[in-house]
Amino acid sequence: MTVKELTTLPKIELHCHLDGSLSRTFIEKRLGGKVSQSELSVSEDCRSLNEYLEKFDLPGKCIMDEAGLREAGYDVLRSMKQENVCYTEIRFAPLLSETPDMKCNKVIEALLDGLEKGKRDFGIEYGVITCAMRHHSQKDNYRMIKTAREYLGEGVCAADLAGAEALYPMSEFMELFRKTRKLGMPFTLHAGECGSVQNILDSVEAGAGRIGHGIAMRGHAEVQKELQKKGIGIEMCPISNLQTKAVESTKDYPMKEFLESGLKVTVNTDNRTVSNTTLTKELEFIQKNYGITDEEIHLMMRNAVDVAFADAAVKERMLKYV
Repeated sequence: MTVKELTTLPKIELHCHLDGSLSRTFIEKRLGGKVSQSELSVSEDCRSLNEYLEKFDLPGKCIMDEAGLREAGYDVLRSMKQENVCYTEIRFAPLLSETPDMKCNKVIEALLDGLEKGKRDFGIEYGVITCAMRHHSQKDNYRMIKTAREYLGEGVCAADLAGAEALYPMSEFMELFRKTRKLGMPFTLHAGECGSVQNILDSVEAGAGRIGHGIAMRGHAEVQKELQKKGIGIEMCPISNLQTKAVESTKDYPMKEFLESGLKVTVNTDNRTVSNTTLTKELEFIQKNYGITDEEIHLMMRNAVDVAFADAAVKERMLKYV
């Protein structure tokens, strides 16, 4: 497909972090001054995940009150409208926006207000995925998930676990997600971004419906087969994964391998602003570098509908689009 065709193609994005996807215009407005693109986006020669994570400082300051969260939700849908995203799942960590004046429920409600306004104005359907953070206590993470569960089906669609995977393996969070599952809260889990295939296996055992990144499955045919049999979605974020050195080079990226294994692969941006990317750019990138066919792009959009944390009516509408 041409870039124009990729732009107009109805698209679905399932792995997009709010704070990493806020526009420069929004950030400058909230901070009250000019911000350079280099302060918000990593360079072409980004060396590590730690360097990548430094770019979250400024946007994080913009979502510390209700007005900022409302405007942030609206801002990210406005960006997506420009490239015909028709359904998205936006993930964020409510505990990172908590203040003495704004507890977890207020944080979630403010973001939902902004997204709802964006849905009305731009026609994009959405769900919110609330992220537990690996460096937070189990007690605080469970408190957040219990609060988010109150909004399930009312804008919130699932939970997640994000943060420094290499420092905090999935084995430390099995009990947290056992309790999450008991609450009836669906979840996806960041796993296999930092080289540990065991984190992917533990995430599957915990009951994850999807895996964020999953790159560590490369070359592990048996693990791929297990996830394929269970129909677990794989949220791949090619440009981000190359920037954070989840793989060493472009040629090592396992998208074609995962597709050929029959895995339910989806393509996503991860962080639109930090990675300086769009879903159109990701699709252009994988067609150019991995020979991904037009039919495989359509397949990944259908996969995204299939593994989305959306109700049957929304999925039916999305299938008609894609």
